[in-house]
Amino acid sequence: MADAERNPTYLRDLAGHVAAFRDAFKSFLALHTDTYRGPGMGLLPAVMPLDGSDPAEVDEVRARVSEAAGRARRAPALTGCVIGVVNPNGQRNVVDPIAAWHTVTQPKPMLEPANIIDACNQMIGSLGEMADQAEAELPPTVDVAEMHPAVWGQAARLWRDGHYRQAVSAAAEGVVGLVKSRTGRRDIDDTSQWQQAFSKDDPEPGKPRLRWPSDQTDKTVISMNSGLRQFAPGAQMTIRNPAAHGPGELTQQEAVERLSVLSLLARWVDHCDLIEAPRT
Repeated sequence: MADAERNPTYLRDLAGHVAAFRDAFKSFLALHTDTYRGPGMGLLPAVMPLDGSDPAEVDEVRARVSEAAGRARRAPALTGCVIGVVNPNGQRNVVDPIAAWHTVTQPKPMLEPANIIDACNQMIGSLGEMADQAEAELPPTVDVAEMHPAVWGQAARLWRDGHYRQAVSAAAEGVVGLVKSRTGRRDIDDTSQWQQAFSKDDPEPGKPRLRWPSDQTDKTVISMNSGLRQFAPGAQMTIRNPAAHGPGELTQQEAVERLSVLSLLARWVDHCDLIEAPRT
């Protein structure tokens, strides 16, 4: 159950099951009269059916409580909400208030109805707090729809159909198209697009360059230009080419990692300045 303790949805659903059990138990009590405040306290059942109550209705509600108890059965252990009682021998025992709910109808009951309802309320609160903590500790999620338009715009339809390899290939084509659009070059193959765009050579007529903005002598700018010169064609060769020509399908996780790289590259391309050769 370690995973369940960290799953906010499970914890909130379990709190709902506890609430359903509590409400069913209250409906059961509505068909009974209590004895635990009178002279029979501790000896007689804590509750007894009302005079004139319909046995069939009592049985039906009892069944509903038992079913709800089954759905909520993990809550006491997860929350630690159990009740300590002392048996006739003076020994202290721990009682699960959900599993032992039916003892209120038996002689010498271990629990009183109020004990069970109070424990349920505490469990609901504890599970809510556990769910809040689990949500706060969840790792960040990647929203593929928020990736660069050149990536998601090409990948979206294929992604939604579960064609992850094709989605990655289409996204890679979209990023290459972005570079072609920025440089205006349609005369070279895709890998050369990257090599030419980020070449350290000065721009030539018809061969503009992409440069990280700011002072080109700055160490960070030099590092970004050098990194893009290697990273961009490397992404083309390691992501686009295998996706387009490799065998088998990608898992969703494998695909989202590749789309993330392509999206980052596209945003860097957007951020770069286009440097053209001086007009003569």
